[in-house]
Amino acid sequence: MRTYKLTVAYDGTRYRGWQRQATTDRTIQGLLETAISDAAGYPVEVNGSGRTDAGVHALGQTASVVLSGAVKEEFFTDNVNQGLPEDIRICEAHLVKNGFHARKSASGKVYEYRIDTGDKPDVFRRRYCCHFPQRLDLEAMRRTAEYLKGTHDFAGFTDKKDETSTKRKIYDIMVSRRGSSVTIRYEGTGFLYHMVRILTGTLLEAGTHARTADSVQEILRTKDRGQAGFLAPARGLFLREVHYDQRGR
Repeated sequence: MRTYKLTVAYDGTRYRGWQRQATTDRTIQGLLETAISDAAGYPVEVNGSGRTDAGVHALGQTASVVLSGAVKEEFFTDNVNQGLPEDIRICEAHLVKNGFHARKSASGKVYEYRIDTGDKPDVFRRRYCCHFPQRLDLEAMRRTAEYLKGTHDFAGFTDKKDETSTKRKIYDIMVSRRGSSVTIRYEGTGFLYHMVRILTGTLLEAGTHARTADSVQEILRTKDRGQAGFLAPARGLFLREVHYDQRGR
């Protein structure tokens, strides 16, 4: 048996998210499993580093799969890719030690959220960013982000109430602007269901002075989702990369 670590990019616009579902074949996991199984000649299971929501994109999603024997990288980047839609691609494939699991072995993740503040949605970027035609105070957003860094209970920043643990560590939140484009980059150990999109909605409210920077302290204290910001649209969110220790390369 051989375990492979895959780096996958996809445009999530047409799909119902990462996780395989019995009611649809429009999931990233399901399509990858079908394409790899067809190329290998037997059923396989693909495990992702996490479950991106419907409409969310990935520049560097990580997945792991176990095959019955060794194959070259071209098996994935050529053979398997031929069986995938054009908006899903395996970019890299590496043989790793057995026992590696894309989700369980991950040590951190990086997400980016992209915002277009122009008066009208950009013709070419409209599917890949949130159109938010308001003047944003980036310094206010950065001050707000400072309260969110570190280890906290983020129960107030998720829409899923049955999480085993809602404690997470955010290493950094960076807010930058280029022309009418604003990007928020999140780096942390991991993120809860809808967490990045709720954090983004909260920061956007701070950027328009609809809330104060220190208001997030009350959300962290009370764990009240109702006090947090709006759920930013999925189309602006990208899973950029997943981090592993040296054993996971």
